[in-house]
Amino acid sequence: MRHPQILTTMSTYSWSSFWSDLLAGVTVALVALPLSLAIAIASGAEPAAGLITAIVGGFFISLLGGSKFQIGGPTGAFIVVVFGVIANHGYDGLVLATLMAGLILLVTGYFRIGNLISYVPEPVIDGFTIGIGVIIATSQMKDFFGLSMGSVPADFLEKIPALWRAADSFSPASLAIGLLTLITIIILRKLAPRFPGLVVAVALGSALVALFHLPVETITTRFGALPRSLPVPSLPEISADRLIELFPSALVIAFLAGIESLLSAMVADRVTKEHHRPNAEVMAQGVANIASALFAGLPATGALARTATNIRAGGKTPVAGIIHALVILIIMVVAAPLAGALALPAMAALLILAAWNMSEPHKWKTYLALPRPDLLLLVMTLTLTVLIDLTVAIGVGVALGLALRLRDKKASPPPWDTPER
Repeated sequence: MRHPQILTTMSTYSWSSFWSDLLAGVTVALVALPLSLAIAIASGAEPAAGLITAIVGGFFISLLGGSKFQIGGPTGAFIVVVFGVIANHGYDGLVLATLMAGLILLVTGYFRIGNLISYVPEPVIDGFTIGIGVIIATSQMKDFFGLSMGSVPADFLEKIPALWRAADSFSPASLAIGLLTLITIIILRKLAPRFPGLVVAVALGSALVALFHLPVETITTRFGALPRSLPVPSLPEISADRLIELFPSALVIAFLAGIESLLSAMVADRVTKEHHRPNAEVMAQGVANIASALFAGLPATGALARTATNIRAGGKTPVAGIIHALVILIIMVVAAPLAGALALPAMAALLILAAWNMSEPHKWKTYLALPRPDLLLLVMTLTLTVLIDLTVAIGVGVALGLALRLRDKKASPPPWDTPER
């Protein structure tokens, strides 16, 4: 089915459901706010782009999506792709690639091929997800340690020596704020998993920077003041040459958006015993990415961490996701200066922890028990992601994985355990 879940849930909606959705939406917004800012910064974009994506993309993913619980916005999986597109084609190139990806997702959902995710081998998904986690974590070392250096090289083999050469310039104050934030998040997750510990930890570290006038960079000191309104929607510059040039990037963005959103919806189904509508979900991702591009935002997709927070907070329907987007918009309009005071080492700690969770360390031992072809496929995809390029890793991994399945004469995809990420 391609009908949005909100049309189904509204027929039996009640005030009790609304209050549950309101509480969950506010809770998720508090979690999504620092994450959206941190993801945008790590992607090489302006911090405001993260807020725009959470507001616009998150709104349409909930309004039109096929899951009752999905929360959308910018995610860590896109950092590597977005950073590369901006570096090679500029921010206008990213906007156009996101617009093209949205159109690709719309076509995919319209022709009801959202279920094709089951044909992507799980070792490929595990491999590039771990690889993305490695790249994200290393990209945050500069801000976490407060290193005095220029921009961090995008290439992994160049990045590590550059960070090592700058090691003597680390800032004790930055490192202290980063460690404090990291430890606070971990403790709050253990003691109060339903509590929005992310925003509390980041706010605590940032407050200490302001209170003691520590020599630590904040969003405002590096990027300037955050805007207090959404930009006027507009189309990027479009030409035949530009479309051809950006088509591979658009395909990768569409692939990642589809994979991330459907995996997130599948995990939500497992927890809630509900059933999402994959083709409606894919079409919602298409509309969300088109809308995000029109407002000069980043690629958007379903975010598992925020979706899980929504479920834990008691969200009942897609209204919770809509409220989450509206709350972030209100914060942007009313409290942009406070958001601009967030300390960059605290934001780096947030992403380092997110990268660790993306790699799913609790599953590392099980990988050693995989059949040899699957283990080699995982390692190859991981290595290509880190050392070469995510586009190459996905292309080679999917092609080789499907070839192995065909070799084993398995016409239908084998059952696999949905990654809990």
